[in-house]
Amino acid sequence: MSPTPAEPNAEPSPSRTAAVIPAAGRGVRLGPGAPKALRALGGTPMLIHAVRAMAASRAVTLVVVVAPPDGAPEVKNLIDGHALPERTDYVVVPGGATRQESVKLGLDALPEDVSVVLVHDAARPLVPVDTVDAVIEAVRDGAPAVVPALPLSDTVKEVEPGEPGTPEPVLSTPERARLRAVQTPQGFDRRTLVRAHGSVAVDGEGATDDAGMVERLGSKVVVVPGHEEAFKVTRPLDLVLAEAVLARRRANDGF
Repeated sequence: MSPTPAEPNAEPSPSRTAAVIPAAGRGVRLGPGAPKALRALGGTPMLIHAVRAMAASRAVTLVVVVAPPDGAPEVKNLIDGHALPERTDYVVVPGGATRQESVKLGLDALPEDVSVVLVHDAARPLVPVDTVDAVIEAVRDGAPAVVPALPLSDTVKEVEPGEPGTPEPVLSTPERARLRAVQTPQGFDRRTLVRAHGSVAVDGEGATDDAGMVERLGSKVVVVPGHEEAFKVTRPLDLVLAEAVLARRRANDGF
């Protein structure tokens, strides 16, 4: 009897979803002191909140944290001291001089079986897991790039930039209904994001929006609903708001 041939339609090995968190910036707008990602929020560094926010999704099995170039051991020790779900692995790699370079270094650290990549700001520590899952689902459904975003509540003016503190002439008033404020995590088909980082040259301070890099390739980017608690902690007042949100969560559900 001849041996049974291999199943021609056997299920391929399941692909993995990973999150890259660039956390190499210093966050000067929060003032002097520790890098922004290491500032405490509810007694815990913002970076840990951000890592936990990604790990809260059952789809995310790996988190790559991109640390300051000379701070990878410190960041690894920090994460080692805080509990993460057992299903979630993490690695820490040194970052580059710009966010764009840091994300590229994070991509370089991904195993081959990762096909969906999230890129998440460490300064957005309170993004709900439903938002994370919605981004992943949209990528798995075939979108090459996905961003969570919210409609704007303020009217926006395009101006001709001038010297700080001087009046700036208005050039136009974009139609507010067509505008969205973009958040993270942004989600990508891995091949698309790798191609974007290989094609878009670092210019000045580099790109700060990975979806914008994909747009420049001519690839489609889609928007899913964001969440008001996924705001970016940039200024001292943002930190006050984040503390209030965290306190409310802990009071309501023991977060």
